[in-house]
Amino acid sequence: MGQDVRSPLGLKALGPRCIALVGPFQSGKTTLLEAILARTGAIPKTGSVEAGNSIGDSSPEARHHKMSTGLTAATTSFMGDSYTFLDCPGSIEFAHDMRAAIPAVDAAVVVCEADERKLPQLQIILRELEDLGIPRFLFLNKIDRANKRIRETLATLQPASRIPLVLRQIPIWNGELIAGFVDLALERAFVYREHKASEVVTLDGGDLDREKEARFSMLEKLADHDDALMEQLLEDIQPPRDAVFDDLARELREGLICPVLLGSALRENGVLRLMKALRHEAPGVTETAKRLGASSGKDALAYVFKTQHLQHGGKLSLTRVLSGHLDDGASLQSSSGETSRVSGILAVSCAHDSKRASAGAGDTVALGKLDTVKTGDTVYGGKTAPGALAKVEPSPPVLAMALSASDRKDDVKLGQALVRLNEEDPSLTMIHNSRTHDIVLWGQGEMHLRVALERLQDRFGVNVKSQPPAIGYQETIRKPITQRGRHKKQSGGHGQFGDVVLEIKPLPRGGGFAFDERVVGGAVPRNYIGAVEEGVVDGLQRGPLGFPVIDVEVTLIDGSYHSVDSSDLAFRTAARIGISEALPQCQPVLLEPIYMVDIVCPTEATAKINAILSGRRGQILGFDTREGWTGWDRVRATMPEAEIGELIVELRSATAGAGSFTRQFDRMAEVSGRAADQIIAAHRVAA
Repeated sequence: MGQDVRSPLGLKALGPRCIALVGPFQSGKTTLLEAILARTGAIPKTGSVEAGNSIGDSSPEARHHKMSTGLTAATTSFMGDSYTFLDCPGSIEFAHDMRAAIPAVDAAVVVCEADERKLPQLQIILRELEDLGIPRFLFLNKIDRANKRIRETLATLQPASRIPLVLRQIPIWNGELIAGFVDLALERAFVYREHKASEVVTLDGGDLDREKEARFSMLEKLADHDDALMEQLLEDIQPPRDAVFDDLARELREGLICPVLLGSALRENGVLRLMKALRHEAPGVTETAKRLGASSGKDALAYVFKTQHLQHGGKLSLTRVLSGHLDDGASLQSSSGETSRVSGILAVSCAHDSKRASAGAGDTVALGKLDTVKTGDTVYGGKTAPGALAKVEPSPPVLAMALSASDRKDDVKLGQALVRLNEEDPSLTMIHNSRTHDIVLWGQGEMHLRVALERLQDRFGVNVKSQPPAIGYQETIRKPITQRGRHKKQSGGHGQFGDVVLEIKPLPRGGGFAFDERVVGGAVPRNYIGAVEEGVVDGLQRGPLGFPVIDVEVTLIDGSYHSVDSSDLAFRTAARIGISEALPQCQPVLLEPIYMVDIVCPTEATAKINAILSGRRGQILGFDTREGWTGWDRVRATMPEAEIGELIVELRSATAGAGSFTRQFDRMAEVSGRAADQIIAAHRVAA
């Protein structure tokens, strides 16, 4: 717990805090975490992503791909207060870890850089935080590489945020390089020293004039929500420094502004000023619990934001305690109604997870063996159920692959591994294809699925084969026909005899399957009619083109039977023979599934998206601005399922990783000519 010190708001220490590090892909979040841990003494020296020795991105997959593929939690202390930082992946493919974690954090640090190409990604992340009402700072990273003025950069970034980005610092330039910064609230200048604390310097001349102008601009934005400050500015009265800090903290917590800080994570510049801003201005767990609608009390109340399965340590649930006190061995109920007993409380430290006897409000810990608890659950120790504090829905999946165990004896092992994988990452979806008997794994993109395969092999010891999933081709008929189906077999004793006359007609598209009978005079006894329908269904499972047959009506109109040799099996076989002989004469035609596709993308990429859709046999229905999203469009089209498979790869490439889509089945449509011939030939080879 933190010491009993006072913040600028006159509050007591706020207890252990939890801060999310979020931002676009490769913006430097993991490097910033490393710098924070080094500057606060949690680790002896900084590691790096490139060298593969950072605290974050420590999984084999992250090391291999040199990118965040999952959330990392690390705790440190600063000026007597405890902070747990959650380093969240920046790629949209791994965004579920961020979405599951941020509801229970006290504040977020949005790490970004002056790169217009990443603006759509930044907007997506800021929207997540805005919708949840999470206080946020923007840390403008890689400031040592800046090639344009800070006001220009801020004007570029502002459209990504629905609230004002308020510049807290301005750079000190040395020629074309940034040598330090001026803290506009503190009215103090600092010169960067690489991997050391910045040096305080005196401002004079042009730098002093720039500071006064920038400070007044900052105060004007604060005054939009403070009448007293507005009066002071109108009367040319300098507000007290403490009052400015109080305004910054209050407006941050109320979601009125997003303060902007400068720095370079790689050089550890600006890190201590960031930590001091978090210490003085970020809210504590009491306000976080209130934001989530949780009432404070003595009973333990916590939120589970991440599930991990260790190879030899069982299941761990990363948890933020929001109120009360939680002891090892305590029984907890989840929002889904299940009860589990805590078996081990681990501190989330940098070098290793050390055991604890208990955890209190504000602590972020790993709880062992909560077998019935899943990511996103609220757990509590009292008698009154609080309900779920947050509802985290995974984004709709956009890419799929069919999986099977390399060794058939590992089928059960594969199933168990996929269940655990889904517990860790609910944005993965498993579907069993009953027709192909494949397990189809759906994910958020190409890298997402690749990492899932690597985890199956490296962590769960299952080797799998993967291939594109089967397309749901079907076939139908154009021409009606009447066909006799006859099955007669004599092999000593009772024989087999079934005789049916079937009337087969096409139905309108979407008609499905219909069976009827108009038998007169008992030509086919009523007790065999059910068997005839079963035989018809059997025959429609695979048509002459090799696919299931749909949109067909079959009517039993006549037949004959033998008093001794007829049976259910005989009539079922006769019906199947009749259907199989009839279908090739009915002018069969291939059908392919057509989906409605709804794409969201940055406006500047819309023309590229239209070209991609046209190249994939898509039919564009229209496009419009994306409601509530500045600089975004929504494109609607229909597209064959066969063309959707790799759509997300092209879409992400055209939108700097920000675009996505949803799909919904629309109809089955005819395929003819060379395209149909190629599909049928490929299917026969595969079969």
